[in-house]
Amino acid sequence: MQTSCLPAPAPHRFVHPSVESKAKRLVDILGALVGLVITAAIAIPIAIAIQLDNPGPIFFSQMRCGLNGREFRMWKFRSMVVGADKLKHQVENQAKGLIFKNEDDPRQTRVGRLLRRTSLDELPQFWNVLKGDMSLVGTRPPTPDEVSRYEQHHRQRLSVKPGLTGVWQASGRSAIKDFEEIVTMDLLYQQKWSIGYDLYLIFKTVGAVLASKGAC
Repeated sequence: MQTSCLPAPAPHRFVHPSVESKAKRLVDILGALVGLVITAAIAIPIAIAIQLDNPGPIFFSQMRCGLNGREFRMWKFRSMVVGADKLKHQVENQAKGLIFKNEDDPRQTRVGRLLRRTSLDELPQFWNVLKGDMSLVGTRPPTPDEVSRYEQHHRQRLSVKPGLTGVWQASGRSAIKDFEEIVTMDLLYQQKWSIGYDLYLIFKTVGAVLASKGAC
């Protein structure tokens, strides 16, 4: 049963046009299918590398908050040691505000650093996109703990589906460590949204990934 990270929405709540766009959903489905084919093609080598480096689960899953605060389970290839969540309190947060970042997180494995630098760890999220929990382009999906500390203006981020990429990722995610700046980018995305803008951000993200720009 799906639960919500936020209180029940008020009646007649504004629905962002991207949420009801059939064209955006079609792009998501087509993109997810292509992404899952790529994921399947390289999953075995990645799985072997993960096991040789740090034996344990191949995948990592975590509850995140999506559209209107609805919780869903997000998937990644595991890039950290087993039990990394229990060690989080030992790692310095280099970001400002309601986001956690550390460019040299000691919990990362050697293979995990490579996966993150190339964004290969995020390929399983194409499954989330196909299911409809996420979109190819949107806002960064926050954790329930982060959302529990949101102020009112932060909640507008959840008016669109979370994205595999977005303005923040396409702009070089490691260089941006201020949560309020990320919120500003997310709200600007909602204002500028169009199918053309989504496609622009997808291609910009591909370029950033190939150049390893902003990876951590």
